[in-house]
Parts: sequence; C-alpha cells; structure tokens
Amino acid sequence: MSATTVTAPAAAPVREAADDRIGLRGHLRHTGALMRRNLLWIRQDPESMFDAVLMPIVFTLLFVYVFGGSIGMALGGGRDEYVQYLVPGMLAMMALSMSMSVGTGFNQDIQKGVMDRFRSLPIGRGSVLFAKIAVEQLRVLLSTVILLVVSLLVGFHIENALGLLAAVGLSMLFGSSLMWVFLAIGVTAKSAQSVQGLGFLVMMPLQFGSSLFAPTSSMPGWLQAFADWNPLSALADASRGLMTGGPVARDLWVTLGWTALLTAIMAPYAVRKFTTRN
Repeated sequence: MSATTVTAPAAAPVREAADDRIGLRGHLRHTGALMRRNLLWIRQDPESMFDAVLMPIVFTLLFVYVFGGSIGMALGGGRDEYVQYLVPGMLAMMALSMSMSVGTGFNQDIQKGVMDRFRSLPIGRGSVLFAKIAVEQLRVLLSTVILLVVSLLVGFHIENALGLLAAVGLSMLFGSSLMWVFLAIGVTAKSAQSVQGLGFLVMMPLQFGSSLFAPTSSMPGWLQAFADWNPLSALADASRGLMTGGPVARDLWVTLGWTALLTAIMAPYAVRKFTTRN
C-alpha cells in the first residue's frame, strides 16, 4: 500500500492592523485612549511639565531685562517698546522649543519598548502619533498662557484681543507642523540624545537667524535674506501684525504655506517610519 503524504495547511500570516482598515471612529477612539494614557503619565511625572512652565518665564525675563534696553533703543523707544516687539516673537519661539520635546519623548518610549507594545495592538498606527501631538498641544497652550501672564506683568499691552487669539491659534497650528518634523526625527534616531542634538541643529539657526528677538535690518545681506524667508520670522511678524497692528497678509500666507508643506511631507513620513521600524 502506497504511503500517503499529508501536508499540513500553511498557517495564515499574521497581519498587523493597518490604518486603512480602521474607520474614522476607530481612529478617534484610539487617539482618545492614547491621549488619556499620555495625560496620566504626565500626572505621574509632573517634572515633565517643568519646561512648559518655566521656559516662558525664564526666557521672557531674560530677554526683556538683559536685551530690552539696548534693542528697545534701536527700535526707537526703550524697554517698553521692546516688550511689544518681543512677545509675539516669543509665541513663535514656544512653538519651536516645545516641539522638540515631542521627538525626544517619543524616542524614549521607543527605547523603553512602549511603542513595540502599541504596534502589537490592533490600533491605527497614526493614532499613536496624533495622540502625542494632541497632548503636546495642551502643553503648548499652558506655556502660552504663562507667557502672556508674564508679558502683562512686564508691561505688554494687548491692543487687539481677537488678534491675540488669532496669533495664538496660528502659532499652535505652525507648531503642530514642527511636531511632525521632530516626531520623524524621534522615530528614526537611535537615541534621545541624538534627537536633542539634531533638534538643536535645527533650532539654533531658525531661532537666531530670524526676527524673533531683533529686527533683521541690521543683519548682513545673506543672513537677512535667510531671515526674511525663515518661517519663524513670518510667524513672528504675522503675530505682531495681529496683536499690535501692522501688515499681516504676506507673513500669514508664508506661515500657512510652510505649515501645509511641512505637514504634508513629514506626517506621512513619520507614520510610515513608525509602522516599519524594527
């Protein structure tokens, strides 16, 4: 009698949950649960809020009382004149500085294995990143409120309340696009120290090669050209126009253009790298 070879059926491949198989309601539910997780983590580690609380206080007082007199004279006034110039620029600075912590924190979660656990769950991959950005935006909002309170104490005058709200919204919108940049760095970098190093290489030229802290008119021609098209300059100048009066249209469109461009490129890249990272 001839032997019959029995072939076991091949095991069905394990398929990871993909974003395109999860509906909008599922994404929202997953994002909300992950936001709650991130907020509970902040509650357990309140020291993680030190940068959001202390940065606007320290930097505002530092620039106002160290540089305010000399730069204010260059602006044709004094320290009070510089306060009116500085505060809208500080909104842009908060958008950049707070964004870097997103990439650092995300990379630390990767190193601890937290993200491996998330990727093993049947949840949308993008929900993990969206939840991180949403909670970070709450930190940015808190930092902005503290910045405005300190600014009022050092003499800032709110000339247009609606313009102030618009400037805060514009700053947070642009900050969200920067968060995608730093999330992409956080996903691809091998350590949190690498994220911080790359972050400072991005931050320093953008911050000081701009109109955040001083007008660009006294800069060398090549640096002035860079500063004039620097998205932080556009954000700061648009915020000044909205908060204290002045032209807004050109800087507003430049800021919105940079926001759309960075988000369109970096958001899909960050989600894809997170999904495929080993």
